Amino acid sequence: MIKVYGMAVSGNCWKAAQILGLTGHAFEWIETDTTRGDTATPAFLALNAQGEVPVVVLEDGAVLTQSNAILAHFAEATPWLPPAGLLRTRVLQWLFWEQYSHEPYIAVARNLITYRNQRVSQAERLAVCATRGNKALDIMEQRLCGHDFLVDGGPTIADLALYAYTHVAHEGDFDLARVPGVAGWVMRVASLPGIHGLRS
Repeated sequence: MIKVYGMAVSGNCWKAAQILGLTGHAFEWIETDTTRGDTATPAFLALNAQGEVPVVVLEDGAVLTQSNAILAHFAEATPWLPPAGLLRTRVLQWLFWEQYSHEPYIAVARNLITYRNQRVSQAERLAVCATRGNKALDIMEQRLCGHDFLVDGGPTIADLALYAYTHVAHEGDFDLARVPGVAGWVMRVASLPGIHGLRS
């Protein structure tokens, strides 16, 4: 059976479990807590030298890392990933952007405020996260104020990638009421069959 090493409160790990469920793959979840040093053990580092979750181990022993690459792998030949062409390129654009311009600010703010209780000690870093995270939400708003999903043609893994941390953005002090197009999209994604929210 497929094995997933992940942390239940992580949006990146949520992506792996979500796409496996949506595409009908049974898997074993192995809770791997980065705060306890679970990703620093020799056994884990043998799977992923970067010491990061999620890690997916396929039935044949092949190891997959990087949450958006995992999304793309299991979405292949399903409605969640368009065939090669412009629509797929649009999906990839959003995947790359999410990891560079969205997750580093919205997810980091959530972690520092909700899980590390460092609102005061990390005030300067959180100010940067607030500015850049809100800019990311504004970019999403430009698209979503006039479209149901991030890419034409229906929901894709681009929506899963961005939903992962956007739907819990309030835990990083982001106000989705400020971006009604994004807020409406969050509700649409949440209502799709098979979608479950991230454990907070």
